[in-house]
Amino acid sequence: MTTGVFIAAAAVCVLAIAAIVIGREARRLDAVAPRAVYNLDQASDFVADRLPGVTQARLTPEELQAMLSLHLRWLHARGLQPDRAVDKRQDIAELLLISEDQLSAYLLSEAEKSGVELLDDIDVVHVVRAHLAYFDAIGAVGPTASSTDL
Repeated sequence: MTTGVFIAAAAVCVLAIAAIVIGREARRLDAVAPRAVYNLDQASDFVADRLPGVTQARLTPEELQAMLSLHLRWLHARGLQPDRAVDKRQDIAELLLISEDQLSAYLLSEAEKSGVELLDDIDVVHVVRAHLAYFDAIGAVGPTASSTDL
């Protein structure tokens, strides 16, 4: 009889400890942003697959990767690409909006400086949209801004 009581008490203690540990870890993981892993080769393939045929014909893979790298530099300059991978709490202090127009204008100006020959400006728009879709696919973007945020 006493053995049964000790077994029941031990089972209750084990369940209580498990519940506390699982609850604590769930709370910790909820506070940390999920880590999005960016791979330039994977991004290039993803973007190239989503470009219209005429844009694919005009851009070489090297030019596409150069444009994606320029996009990453633009994000880094705005504090959106960290220097190193670290777990960081989700503490968005200020609203930062990224528009396709801003990014397209930047890429148009920087592409020429980087030696990327663009035959049609619309190619940049297609690259920007496909690259932003890649960021969305890997979970590296936040919510879309509402019209009141603009």
